[in-house]
Order: sequence, then C-alpha cells, then structure tokens
Amino acid sequence: MEASVQEKPNQILLSKRANIFYLEHARVMQKDERIVYLTRCGGDIAQYFNIPERNTSLLLLGKGCSITDAAARRLAESNVVVGFCGSGGTPLFSVVDIAFLSSQSEYRPTLYMQKWAEKWFHEPTRLVMARQLVAHRVAIFRSAWKARAGLKKYGDFPDPMVQAFQLRTDNSASSQDILLAEAEWAKRLYAFFARLFDIEFTRQAGEARRNSTMERINSFLDHGNYLAYGLAAVALNGLGISFSFPLLHGKTRRGALVFDVADLIKDAYVMPCAFECGIDRKANDKDFRSQLIEIFHREAVLDQIFDVVKELAMDDTETVPKPFDSAGR
Repeated sequence: MEASVQEKPNQILLSKRANIFYLEHARVMQKDERIVYLTRCGGDIAQYFNIPERNTSLLLLGKGCSITDAAARRLAESNVVVGFCGSGGTPLFSVVDIAFLSSQSEYRPTLYMQKWAEKWFHEPTRLVMARQLVAHRVAIFRSAWKARAGLKKYGDFPDPMVQAFQLRTDNSASSQDILLAEAEWAKRLYAFFARLFDIEFTRQAGEARRNSTMERINSFLDHGNYLAYGLAAVALNGLGISFSFPLLHGKTRRGALVFDVADLIKDAYVMPCAFECGIDRKANDKDFRSQLIEIFHREAVLDQIFDVVKELAMDDTETVPKPFDSAGR
C-alpha cells in the first residue's frame, strides 16, 4: 500500500487575507500543528490564543515578545511577514529602523523585481516612477475621502491644496524636488486636519505620550504609520521586490522602499483615523488599531497597494514628460 501524502491546504492570496496581529508581552510558538501565542493572565495562569497563519498577512511583535524557531519557520511557510517594533506598535527609539522578517524559503515571482530594477537603474525612468507614485497617492486620497462620508461633516475636501501638490510634483526635475514638495504637502495637510477638527496641532513623532489631544494624535499617527509600513512590506515581499530600491526616501536606508509605498495610504487612511480617535478622550491604542484595521479591510487597502506597485513595475513609460512652463502650458 502506498503511503498517503499529506497535502498542505491552499494559501489565501496575501491581498485577501483578513488578519493583522499586534502583540505585546507574548510568546509565539508552534503547538499541535498550530501557531499560538501565550500570555500571562495573572499568577501562574497562562492562556493560548490561536493565530490562523494562512489567513494572516502581518504579525507585529511589540514590547516583551518572543518567538520560537518552529513558529518562525511555519509563519515563513505561510508567507506571513513578521515585524518587530516598540510599545504601541511604534519604535522604542526614533532612530531604530523598521525590521521585517520575510520568507526566503519559497518561490516567488521574479518578473516584478527584474522590471523594477531595470527601470530603477535608469535615472530618468526612476523619476517617472516617483511622479507616478505621487499621482497614485493623490488618487487614493481623493477616493478615500469620498468613501468616508463621516469626514464631510467636518469640512470640504481640500481640492486646491491637492491640485497644487500634484502640479508641483508633475513639474519636478528631480526626486529631491519631489521630496521638498512632499514635505510641504505634509505640513499643509497636518494644518488642514487641525483646522478641520478645530484643535492646535504640531507633529511630534516618537514622543509616546498621551496626556493631551495633540499627544494622543501623534501617538496614533506613529502607531498607524507602523501598520502602513507592515502592509507595504507585505506587498513588496509578495511581489518579490527588494526593500532596497526606493524611489524617494533615503537611498542609503535598507528599507526605504517600504516608506515610499506606505505613503500611498498614510494621508488617505492613517491620518484621518488618528485625528478622529485623538479627539476622543476615551479612545486608546486598541480602539485606534481596531478602527484602522477595519478601514484597511473595508477599503481593500492591501489590494490597492499591490495594484499600484505592480503598475509601477510593469508600466513601459520611458520618457520624462516635459514640465509645464510658467503659464501652465
């Protein structure tokens, strides 16, 4: 009699997976052919909770977490991206770079990486890709605003500001010009949301304080940005594109492309949610995280990221459009 071969169940596409986990003070391990995490409930009592790894795209391990080699191997087999972060889903120190463990033990597409690298090493084409990235970022922001009917009660969509940002990036002569436009855009966008929610606000990353409305919003922004980095890492890992080929952010930082891709969704989803939760004195990190992840699922954000990155890699545009002249022609 032939020995029966146990087949692994089919995996769910990364862009369709339902679960994103963030854990603190937990031990992740493999138990009875399952991935579980162990937490202390007081005294000698401990509880195991299941992680359905084949329906999970991202696992963030925060303060006080550990993981066994068996669990890491099984998560890699299921193509789950594992990230290490500080308390509340953000780095403990602002100088700490993001760290993601991605599976290297299975086959993944090579076409996207080859096309990306082919275009990346040609500077004019890389500039085109950077402009296209910003164009997608603006399009996602517009679409998300229309989908979030609740935001309309605070004020109108900032169309003139968005158009000015788009025009400035379209006419940029270098990636440095785009970065300067992006910095100005972020400054104006924070000011816009501050006026929208009628609060005083200054962006202060990595402070980890929650005593005032401004501090809560800053904390939620840090937390949400890390979730955005995780989704960006999931998409890039799934498409086989190295984090080391950025379009805009620090060319000397190993994970810079993660930051580029995460920017696609920060303006559209992270920022509005952080301000909405921040003005609610009862909202905590768990409330914010649950609300943001629900928005990510409802708006199919991971699908959007996959589509944009694939389009950037496969688009055959080879020439840089001529900038507009001072008359706008």
